[in-house]
Amino acid sequence: MNGKVIFFDIDGTLLNHDKEIPDSTRTAIEDLKKAGHHVAIATGRAPFMFEDLRQELGIDSFVSFNGQFVVFEGKVIYKNPLNTERLEELYEFARTSNHPLVFMSDDTMMSTESDHPYIHESMGSLKFMHPEQDADFYRNREIYQTLLFCKEGEEADYKKYEDFHIIRWHELATDILPFGGSKAEGIKKLMERLEIEKKDVYAFGDGLNDLEMIKYVGTGVAMGNAVPELKELADEVTTDVNQDGILNGLKKAGLL
Repeated sequence: MNGKVIFFDIDGTLLNHDKEIPDSTRTAIEDLKKAGHHVAIATGRAPFMFEDLRQELGIDSFVSFNGQFVVFEGKVIYKNPLNTERLEELYEFARTSNHPLVFMSDDTMMSTESDHPYIHESMGSLKFMHPEQDADFYRNREIYQTLLFCKEGEEADYKKYEDFHIIRWHELATDILPFGGSKAEGIKKLMERLEIEKKDVYAFGDGLNDLEMIKYVGTGVAMGNAVPELKELADEVTTDVNQDGILNGLKKAGLL
């Protein structure tokens, strides 16, 4: 294909600190598409959590669940759900440790608890409500990501579950993914479909779940508000998301 492919994280990247799309970002996305580039999303969110954003920006290709569910031009091209038996073992341990979970399928999510302060606070930071309770939701359906709610450091007790990869995204919440799963793996699937070389692939991000992605692509751009580990890996560091970070980063990378 002609043009480049640019992947954007959502929280802290496409969305600013108030969970809004900056005007400069909206214009920059349109300019990229007009220039013949392919714009995609790479996020830890589930597809149902950013449908409005996709429609608003006119983006129909994405890597979701940190690489476990990939869609190209509206069609699913890759799925990598969590192992149900191992997930049940982890759930039993979490239950005895008084750590709630949220199970996420491609179209909804359910909690093991009806009302928990850790879930309210961390999900609230994304402007989502506490999910409804259904502790058996993971049974007989594909779960692509599970959220584990615990204080920093407590996730170390779960390292014994070697089938899973745990990434912290909030002081009270972590993502649980299949071992080896990452945004980079999802991006590889889209690259195969697009038949594009790595040198023509760019990515923007700000969090710990962006490390593999930023390292893998041809040009990785860290937001000014990114964690220090990501800035160290990135080829470019742009300004804060609230200071036209996307626009400035695209200019730095020579895309606009």
